This record gives sequence, C-alpha cells and structure tokens, in this order.
Amino acid sequence: MLFRRRKPARLSEKLREFVWPRKGFMRSFRYFRMRLLRLSASPHSIATGFACGIALSWTPFLGFHLVLAIVVAYLLAGNLVAAALGTTVSNPATFPFISALTWETGKWLLGTNGEKSHIDLAALFESLDFAQLWEPVLKPMLVGAIPFAAISSTLLYGLAFLAVRSFQRRRHLRLLERARNQLRYPDEISSV
Repeated sequence: MLFRRRKPARLSEKLREFVWPRKGFMRSFRYFRMRLLRLSASPHSIATGFACGIALSWTPFLGFHLVLAIVVAYLLAGNLVAAALGTTVSNPATFPFISALTWETGKWLLGTNGEKSHIDLAALFESLDFAQLWEPVLKPMLVGAIPFAAISSTLLYGLAFLAVRSFQRRRHLRLLERARNQLRYPDEISSV
C-alpha cells in the first residue's frame, strides 16, 4: 500500500491514537474551518447551513441530526455541506454533555426539576415505545435544546457569515492581483 507504516503500530500506540490523535485535535478544527470557508456559495448560504447544523445538533434525535439539518438547510436555502459540517458539533465525545445539559435545562423549563421520579432508561430503550420515552426523556431534552440551539446558531451564524465574507474577499483580491501580474509580465510567468 502507498501510505502504510513501515513498522506496524503496537496496540498501545493504537489506543493512544484513538484517545488523543498524534497531531492533536486542533488539526481537525482547522480542517473543518478551512472546509467551511472554501465552500463556493454566498456567505449567507454557508452561514445559514452551518447554523442549521449547529441548531439541530442540540436535539436528542441521535442518528437523524444530519438528515434533519440537510432538510432544514434546504428549506432555508442554506448550504447543505455547511449544514453537514455544523452537525459535527454533536459527536460521541460531546453528546453526553449536550444531552445532560439539555435534559436538566428542559426539566427546569418545564417545572419538573423538583420531581424525584425514577426513570428506568434500560427498560424504556428495550421496549422502544416512543410514547413512554417521550414524556420523561425526549420532551425535556427537546425543550431544553431550544435556548441553546437559538443562542449558539445565532451567534455562530454571525461568526460564520463574517469569516466567510472576509475569506472570500481576500481570495478575490488575491486572484485579481494574480491576474494583473499575468497581464503585466506575461513572458516571465509563462517561462516559469
């Protein structure tokens, strides 16, 4: 194979790489940022799609975040790739925190925070009865997701819009400068 290691990784190296990547997590964040900035659409479309993905990653519907984000982004004329990138906020590392935060907030907003009812989640998930799962689990999580989704999607829409607009302007100016240089010095550039 082309990119195979010369010396295969040991089990301890594989486990460490699984928990903490060799190049760190910032590389992934930079990749997603550059992927978002380089999309070829209007800044509004990209920011709308990204905000849809962010908002829907707060919902408790695991496995449907991507589908819901793409549908909502399509209805709002947002960029579908940006919506998919926005849903990466909810991943196996962050979902326990997101679900706990939205559940507690939802219970507080619904006024059921003081109730000390025992919920047997294992039995609820074994039966997979949506009606029984709705009241104690999904309803508080969905209600609790609303403020976090509204605040984070509004804030990140603005940041994404400004970042994409700035990046596209600088890119456009670089391309114009390159075109001017080619017109000014055509012999030097063609000989290189």
